[in-house]
Amino acid sequence: MKAHTRVVVIGGGVVGCSVLYHLTKLGWSDVALIERSELTSGSTWHAAGGFHTLNGDTNMAALQGYTIRLYKELEAITGMSCGLHHVGGITLADNEARFEMLKAERAKHRYMGLDTEILGPEEINKLTDGMVNLEGILGALYDPLDGHLDPSGTTHAYARAARMGGAEIILHNRVLETNPTRDGWEVVTEKGTITCEHLVNAGGLWAREIGAMAGVYLPLLPMAHQYIVTDDIPEIMDILKSGREFPHVMDPGGESYLRQEGRGLCIGFYEKPCEPWAVDGTPWDFGHELLNEQFDKIEDSVTFAYRRFPVLERSGVKRVIHGPFTFAPDGNPLIGPVPGLRNYWSACAVMAGFSQGGGMGLALAQWMIEGEVERDPRGFDVARFGNWTSPGYTVPKVVETYQMRFSVSYPNEEALPRGPSAPPRCMRFSTA
Repeated sequence: MKAHTRVVVIGGGVVGCSVLYHLTKLGWSDVALIERSELTSGSTWHAAGGFHTLNGDTNMAALQGYTIRLYKELEAITGMSCGLHHVGGITLADNEARFEMLKAERAKHRYMGLDTEILGPEEINKLTDGMVNLEGILGALYDPLDGHLDPSGTTHAYARAARMGGAEIILHNRVLETNPTRDGWEVVTEKGTITCEHLVNAGGLWAREIGAMAGVYLPLLPMAHQYIVTDDIPEIMDILKSGREFPHVMDPGGESYLRQEGRGLCIGFYEKPCEPWAVDGTPWDFGHELLNEQFDKIEDSVTFAYRRFPVLERSGVKRVIHGPFTFAPDGNPLIGPVPGLRNYWSACAVMAGFSQGGGMGLALAQWMIEGEVERDPRGFDVARFGNWTSPGYTVPKVVETYQMRFSVSYPNEEALPRGPSAPPRCMRFSTA
């Protein structure tokens, strides 16, 4: 390990590796990444691996489009496979408000150069081989870019591309302290001390702990998230025999996402009785473990899914993946320079790492090297949360954001504080 480098990135998940790669891509080769365990430890390794461009923030949607297009570039650079499956994505609308929102999203996508389209029920039925119960469905938004990938392969492709650009990656080396110096930062690790001009906190599940070393509170919280992988399904096997793949389907009405996994299906839920995890801090010895199965949390969601996707009710469960990943209070990433600290950068709370990781890595690298970001960063700037932010604010707002993940959003809407069992309430402000 070097004694000095220009940048130290703490955290070897998909976001940290993306930041490292983009720094080298934009010309900084004297950079290093320090990971306490193996690459992908924490949230990355157990991610469902889906990716999509749909996002209510126009700039975030554009950066998500960049992320998805980047994967083929990574494969070409490194010769490694990201396990890409561009199967296309369908977001269902089962009410007028949702349908109008999807049509508005399509208009924004056209402006940004994203080729999405609105589907009617007959087209949905054709694309899904009749496996979706279309009762009450008005239409859908279709995006040919959407799909899924291999989380481990993609993260290691970022890492190899960064190494090819001159970056160093140090594994099995936990950071113990971060101390400001006259010229930057001193990073004390289990394998020694390294000084740097710039420090990037891409700590993922441990971003709060890494931030606390520098006296910073980062408003994020891990949430326990559960998805199910089924046994082989004859209908999916028939689709594969025909040389096709089943598309990615998001069902906001059922608060779920569904995709093909091998010869079966994978379905995940954003259930209302959700569970904050490690509220008081993430254990340092956590990494490649999963949480215990909790079917009671998703019982209502599964019942709804059986109605929407009847094939699931006839399918056995192969495995359940229940693991934590992080959210900021509003669900957007925490990216950029941390106010009050010289050359200390945040790259955390990227809850949709395989939709947003590439764009967030690009944005942060541009910010660090060029002093500004190509896209308006206000939606993901870490500075949008000030000194008033506390755990007492973060915890209930993250829970609310998780519960409203698939809710229809309206312009100038601000959610009001509410109890865990109360229905969503919103306040709308005039822009006049």
